[in-house]
Amino acid sequence: MRRVTDLFSPTLTPVKGCLQKMATALPSRQEGQVVYHLRAGEHRVELNARIGSPMRLLWSGAIACTHCGRATKKSFAQGYCYPCFKRLAQCDTCIMKPETCHYYQGTCREPEWGETHCFQPHIVYLANSSGLKVGITRKTQMPTRWLDQGAIQALPILEVNTRQQSGMVEMLFKEQVADRTNWRAMLKGDVATLDLCAERDRLLSALADGLAQLRQVHGEDAIRELDETPHHFHYPVETFPRKVVSHNFDKQPQVEGILQGVKGQYLILDTGVINLRKFTGYEIIVS
Repeated sequence: MRRVTDLFSPTLTPVKGCLQKMATALPSRQEGQVVYHLRAGEHRVELNARIGSPMRLLWSGAIACTHCGRATKKSFAQGYCYPCFKRLAQCDTCIMKPETCHYYQGTCREPEWGETHCFQPHIVYLANSSGLKVGITRKTQMPTRWLDQGAIQALPILEVNTRQQSGMVEMLFKEQVADRTNWRAMLKGDVATLDLCAERDRLLSALADGLAQLRQVHGEDAIRELDETPHHFHYPVETFPRKVVSHNFDKQPQVEGILQGVKGQYLILDTGVINLRKFTGYEIIVS
């Protein structure tokens, strides 16, 4: 079967290709805005310069698995065909719930993948996207993880040795603080800044006994406190929506409007917002 991406032609205008997660980069100066590029196949479309201009995204009806490239009628776990969704370790439930890692039981779907991605340093952090939240990420994924969430502030607070350990620490912190972003509040842009250092100190004090118990199990050096300063991020948004209305390619294959901003993995149009990461693998025409 021919891959959907094989239909790509670099000479096509407007741009055509299968969506990938938007690429983000930090600005060259501290007070600058996060730099965004929409990725469609081999194309990159600079978005910061297009804010205030009309934009149209048209889904062709085709979807390609981001792992194997085969055509699929439905996307699973943001971009996979069903066979890959069931086979790949990166699609297992322990990715969303790291504390349930079953590598040591000998049942990891892909032990070598797990050793490469899960047995490396992870960071437990506090972030402010729609209010205070706790999260985890591989050390190499900072600051990408925070930008994908639309965080205006972030502060690494602990470093651990494995993904499973990070999940156990996060479970402990969830007794005191949320672990999810209210995406509608994040997109409205009325998020107040927080004293993340004070929140860190408060939480570490409140959870000291629980952290001590985890260290007894995994080793004193397995969970290490960090002394960092908060990171601050500014997004290229001209106008925040008063009411958040979502576009969905599955219900409406053509999405268009004036691009008013980009935050997290969302395009903010005057007609509504769309989470491009949700539609990874969808073949679209961008104009």
